[in-house]
Amino acid sequence: MAGPHADRRTTARALSPVGRARSWWVLLLALLASGAVFALGPGEATTVSDAASGLADGAQSTRVAQLQERLPGSGVAPVIAVYARDDGGALGQDGLAAVEAAAQRLAGLAAGGGRPAEPEVSEDGTVATVTLPVSTDEDTVEDDVGAVRTAARAGLPDGVGVEVTGGPAYAVDLSAVFDGANTKLLSTTAAVVALLLLVTYRSPVLWLVPLLVVGVADRLATVVVGALAPRAGVDVDGSAAGILSVLVFGAGTNYALLLVSRYRDTLRHESDRFAAMRRALRSTAPAVLASGGTVLLSLLTLLLADLTSNRGLGFACAVGIVIAMAFGLVVLPAALVLPGRWLFWPLVPRVVDSPDDDEAGLWSAVGRRVARRPGLVAALGVAVLAVLAVGALAVQTELSAEERFRNPPEAVLGQQSLQRAFPAGTTQPLTVVSSAGAAEAVVETAQGVQGVARARSLTTEGEFAVAQVVLEDAPGTEGSDRAIEGLRDALAEVAGADALVGGTTAEEYDTARATERDTRLVVPLVLLLVLLVLTALLRSAVAPVLLVATVVASYFASLGASWWAFDLGYGFPALDTPVPLLSFLFLVALGVDYNIFLVARTREEVLAGRATREAVLRALAATGGVITSAGILLASVFAVLGVLPLITLTQIGVVVGIGVLLDTLLVRTVVVPALVLVLGERFWWPSRPERVRRPRPPSPRRSPA
Repeated sequence: MAGPHADRRTTARALSPVGRARSWWVLLLALLASGAVFALGPGEATTVSDAASGLADGAQSTRVAQLQERLPGSGVAPVIAVYARDDGGALGQDGLAAVEAAAQRLAGLAAGGGRPAEPEVSEDGTVATVTLPVSTDEDTVEDDVGAVRTAARAGLPDGVGVEVTGGPAYAVDLSAVFDGANTKLLSTTAAVVALLLLVTYRSPVLWLVPLLVVGVADRLATVVVGALAPRAGVDVDGSAAGILSVLVFGAGTNYALLLVSRYRDTLRHESDRFAAMRRALRSTAPAVLASGGTVLLSLLTLLLADLTSNRGLGFACAVGIVIAMAFGLVVLPAALVLPGRWLFWPLVPRVVDSPDDDEAGLWSAVGRRVARRPGLVAALGVAVLAVLAVGALAVQTELSAEERFRNPPEAVLGQQSLQRAFPAGTTQPLTVVSSAGAAEAVVETAQGVQGVARARSLTTEGEFAVAQVVLEDAPGTEGSDRAIEGLRDALAEVAGADALVGGTTAEEYDTARATERDTRLVVPLVLLLVLLVLTALLRSAVAPVLLVATVVASYFASLGASWWAFDLGYGFPALDTPVPLLSFLFLVALGVDYNIFLVARTREEVLAGRATREAVLRALAATGGVITSAGILLASVFAVLGVLPLITLTQIGVVVGIGVLLDTLLVRTVVVPALVLVLGERFWWPSRPERVRRPRPPSPRRSPA
């Protein structure tokens, strides 16, 4: 007989966001909205060339670049044809004659009707160069550099080769390196996610649903970022676009794993799958919103960064996380609930009288073993992290430009050939802009700076003079950095010069310094935000501090372990400058996800009437499998960054991958439960959730339907 309880259940179902009709409407609206965005939006998230530098606001190199755009000839830059014998020997008469002939051919390709410089031959006669200006217009630079390379190679005798380098050639090669890279990244990421979901769910059908939902979310994020970034005044480069896809797939599948796990559990309590999904969402949504919100806030801190590349990455990934959360909490529930229980075939969950089967299983066994000696387990876990973190003390940073490629393109090979016979800074000379009246004094002062190979005046245009300075050391090296510092200090003393030092090498130097400033700003801000989110979620002063400490420990352990792998396995000479900061950001933000999944479930069990020690063991048994699956999947997804051609992205992928595995297999599933067991009720101080217990729900009854 129907009564007031039945009326309340009917009303709740009518108001719930999960129902048959509403689920169909959600899917239909999601498809229509996504289709409209795909049709009207841009094709990709990238808004600037991959060669565009993420310059630091206010840096001297940025100001030089801005001034050069206003000077005549600003749309022209030199390329250098580097000739050498394959065996490294002297070019000889035939080789030098071929270089002279090439210089004549190249004359007709010089931008603005200019002529190439006369061939310059190294003292040992092994290398000769021909320099000519070409247009830097993005629409024509690829064709112009291609024409130079074709003309430079024509008619060379056997055993003599040529490599065309210089700024425009480097830009073209970098762009070519990324051609098809994002497609390869997306297809590899999707394949890895599909395989891991198939293994996790052990169903030939179920894995398709989250994969399709996350795939649409990823594509939508790409289009939305491409449309909004220009309006927000941020630049998104190819690297940021690649990381965006990895983050959306990683975070989206993490949210899917959490929801599907809880939905499967509630299907054992409820015969009505829509009621089961409502219960699953009520339990899952707070954790997803808290973890996603933490990642979102952490990413938004990058909008305060000096580097435009960091700001673009933060904006793009923040948009991606918002879309991943929306699809995880709105679209995915509808897509899961409509097909019915058969979606889980062959392991279809059935309603049982005693669904609490967490007492058996791997993570339940792990919890019981941890509970025997929690203090010892916590100490051993911390010791393992400390040993791994030792490697972080040896970390070297700042890769040179030619060290950033896994397979160096022609422009980089040309730089290396030049460095063997000429001053290493010849490939990327500095550009000094000063007042016209101080031009001679600037050149004379620059010549006297330690580390400067030569300096010469290039041109005087109105009130400005432009000079070129070649350094003795290769760009990105300590010697190059010291020379730039010394040059800027010396020129600052030239009265009335107002000299600014720019150029590609100076841009790299300023980028490294800006990254250091960004790190000092972003790291404490992210830690503070994470601490505040955990405090609000757990209503505790002790738990958030401990959890943040474990996240920081995981980061240093992963950085140390990764450095050993890079040094001994990969042979990388250093980490690229942005790697420590971006790895920290992703590891801390994503590592908090697993903290929230575990500790929020623990608090839920405590509020349901269990003691803290029992609650954390039940939470570990219930979430250990989900956290493990999510962590392995996320680590694998970030490892996919290794398919991209830049060592920077490989390093980020390895550091984050190792850190996520440490979080998954050691910290979140062993160390944190051990700490909770040691502290007991004090873990929640000053709140006392054990004294505000809710009555346990009655045992479920099988519906006659």
